[in-house]
Amino acid sequence: MISTVLAQAAAGGGGILGQVFLFGSIILIMYFFMIRPQQKKQKESKKFIEEIKKGDEVVTIGGLHGKVSSVEGDVVLMELDRGLKVKVEKSAISLDFSRKPEPKK
Repeated sequence: MISTVLAQAAAGGGGILGQVFLFGSIILIMYFFMIRPQQKKQKESKKFIEEIKKGDEVVTIGGLHGKVSSVEGDVVLMELDRGLKVKVEKSAISLDFSRKPEPKK
């Protein structure tokens, strides 16, 4: 009876190692395909927002297209049309839509 219990315990031990390896590989895959690219995108967005200067053409998250007239701390004064200026938060400016599309080779 004791020998059968020990034999079953020994056989089950290999399965645990396989499960730990599988779980670890899933976490590693999630890190490289989901978490790391998101962190990189957040870094780029933060850098873009910090480097906004007068004369830049930007697009807000709401879809307003304009030219930066002045930057005061976290607030940007955007000129939408001649004489029409709007104050927006820097965090409301979209990195994805503000970038000019790169020409294809």
